[in-house]
Amino acid sequence: MSDASKVNVLMVGTGEYTTGYVGGTASDSDKGAGVVALTMFDLRRRSKVDHVGMCGVNGKKFPGIREHMQKNIGDVYADMDLTCDTFPGDDEVSPKAFVTAAASYKKGDVAVIFTPDDTHFDIALECINRGMHVMVTKPIVQTLEHHQMLAKAAEENNVLVAVEVHKRLDPFYADARDRARSGLGNFQYLYAYMSQPKHQLDTFRAWAGKSSDISYYLNSHHIDFSEWTLAGIARPVRVTATGSTGVAHAKDIKTEDSITLTVQWQNLNDKTLGCAVYTSSWVAPKSDVHSQQRFFYMGSSGEINVDQAHRGCTVATDSGGFGSVNPLFMKYTPTNGKFSGQGSYGVKSFENFIDACLAINAGSNKPGDYDDGSLATVHTTMQGTAILEAGRRSLDTDGQPMDIIYKSEEAEEPIGIQPHAF
Repeated sequence: MSDASKVNVLMVGTGEYTTGYVGGTASDSDKGAGVVALTMFDLRRRSKVDHVGMCGVNGKKFPGIREHMQKNIGDVYADMDLTCDTFPGDDEVSPKAFVTAAASYKKGDVAVIFTPDDTHFDIALECINRGMHVMVTKPIVQTLEHHQMLAKAAEENNVLVAVEVHKRLDPFYADARDRARSGLGNFQYLYAYMSQPKHQLDTFRAWAGKSSDISYYLNSHHIDFSEWTLAGIARPVRVTATGSTGVAHAKDIKTEDSITLTVQWQNLNDKTLGCAVYTSSWVAPKSDVHSQQRFFYMGSSGEINVDQAHRGCTVATDSGGFGSVNPLFMKYTPTNGKFSGQGSYGVKSFENFIDACLAINAGSNKPGDYDDGSLATVHTTMQGTAILEAGRRSLDTDGQPMDIIYKSEEAEEPIGIQPHAF
């Protein structure tokens, strides 16, 4: 029997962020040991999680994944129980394995979804309708309509549904958000950039340009930061997108190399306007970090610069060369033989969600209690989805600006998207 003081967790998705296993070996990114599975095994060690399951499409990968997790988790950290039910079977390939997997869990259990973007909606809805609490990697879905449907299902089933956007737990970003809200006045301008090296195109070849793009994948971080920061202050009203091409096409991957979204924000108090420029790329050269990420924010009363990639800590080794490291995200180096990354925001993002699910299951909290910005819930992240969808629609119509529609002049929850009429 499962312990009522713990939750069972189903991890849907077996790729880089869940296991660190890519193309039959450890990822050469900064996540070789993965994040989700490692965190869930550690939460079980700390008595917050009970049974753990993992679901993919191709069960033939699981023997390699188990070997990889033993090498990178079990052999590295003491007291880690890697017991994990897997779906489908090791000799099966089943795109609908998530249906069977979810059926083996009960109301109040947790699903953590890290799969290609175009699969999020179907998987999340299946789990929600079974009464499971659900955390989905960003972007939660690709269209505002699907986002609204998930929000409705979450409310009907009285479950917590949230987006995994760990930048909210980054102390630099969290402090910048609070400074912007408390002393920088109306929103004026933001420039945000996030990139990954071009070998990521090979890592994501299975879905890049087919089911999603680099804007959904990386711009989603800083767009969420804006929505979180500007809640009650400003709302997005227009999106125009442009792209760069060449590198991906040369690899026979039909997608943009870089995407820039220019978003007009309207301050709610006086209807003045601000402008945000979000650029993401997966054709950057290999450098001292896996992911360049930075932003400049200007309000009517002040400004902030944050360079997330460079925290003043560098490491050089004979085997790995020189690099700027960010242990604030994930601390993989063990302490006295045990995993000691619990303070990292990559871990906290999941642990905070698990803690919230435990509180809801115990009856001490309700799902709606987390709509206060403490979690990126499905009910408080619709602007981000609207921006991302409008950006894709703008790209697909040669840069046609897209307007985000609201019920009233004061409303903050978008209800639609339409081409801008000049």
